[in-house]
Amino acid sequence: MSAPVPYNTSYDPTSHLLLTPEDRDAPARVARLRELGLGELPMPEFDEFARNLAHTTGAPFSMVNFIDENRQYFAGLYAAGRPGVQLESPQQQPQVGRTMTRDQGYCPHVVVRKKALVLEDVCDYPRFAGNPVVDEIGIRSYMGAPLIDRKTGMALGTICVVDTDTHPWGREGLATIKSLAEQLSDRIHQLETRGTI
Repeated sequence: MSAPVPYNTSYDPTSHLLLTPEDRDAPARVARLRELGLGELPMPEFDEFARNLAHTTGAPFSMVNFIDENRQYFAGLYAAGRPGVQLESPQQQPQVGRTMTRDQGYCPHVVVRKKALVLEDVCDYPRFAGNPVVDEIGIRSYMGAPLIDRKTGMALGTICVVDTDTHPWGREGLATIKSLAEQLSDRIHQLETRGTI
């Protein structure tokens, strides 16, 4: 008899891989995001942060992503000059919208682990190669780091970059995204302290 699949996960019975990790902090994170007023609306400051993140890393897509129990919300989004567009079929130019389910992409792994994740070629990792974003959007590489809440210590979300080609992020890319995630975490803390979010 096999063990039950944890709540709020996806499971591929053909490969026996847990594709979306169990997220025990989700209810507390949802409450904290509501308290902060994050994860429901786009924020111009976060869009600007995402644009700078894309330019710094050389990625065509970047996001400031907050994750609840069922979905991901890109409060900051840069999509190579195409903000606000919806997820399209693989025959069209790869595009991304403001929301995704928890089963799409790699940020849920970063949030649960509370550690940065670098995938220079997602196809090199069977656990990640089967993610829907590979076939639906054509994502081939990913790099993300958690946004750690200074008050609670939990990961509220991520900053991340993706590319439709393989991308050699390297150690420099990892150091950069971790540093920028810390900067944005500090900024969120400052905004809360000042009562501006």
